[in-house]
Amino acid sequence: MSTDASDTTTPSTDSVSDDWAQALGEQASASNGSSDDSAPEFDSVTAPANPSANNGSGSSGGPNDIQMVLDIPVQLTVELGRTKVPIKYILQLAQGSIVELDALAGEPMDVLINGYLIAQGEVVVVNEKFGIRLTDIVTPSERMRRVSRG
Repeated sequence: MSTDASDTTTPSTDSVSDDWAQALGEQASASNGSSDDSAPEFDSVTAPANPSANNGSGSSGGPNDIQMVLDIPVQLTVELGRTKVPIKYILQLAQGSIVELDALAGEPMDVLINGYLIAQGEVVVVNEKFGIRLTDIVTPSERMRRVSRG
């Protein structure tokens, strides 16, 4: 299952966003006051209040520096699992064939941005559409460790 962040050409984008926001709100209210299990609600992407805060770093950027990168499309991929098979096996695949993956049932799925693991999550369904609820965000230091190992 793969989703491209630039696929926003559907006419009902606002209604889909509203459905997801409602589902997240229901999840938050059903979590019995536990804020650890609720996902943050994002209605739109917003820049920090002062993105050009200099803090003595000598940056000569203007107040819209962050705005330059907010609309860059990236490839978001949710990965169920992987496997290696010989080509002769691929040629024998037909409708109804089962391909065994290295992931176990119930394991969190990997969320990759441009091929780099950034989070793990679980599948959710809202109004007959699949989504993923993030359960673990990979820290920048862990991402660097994984890149240097791979």
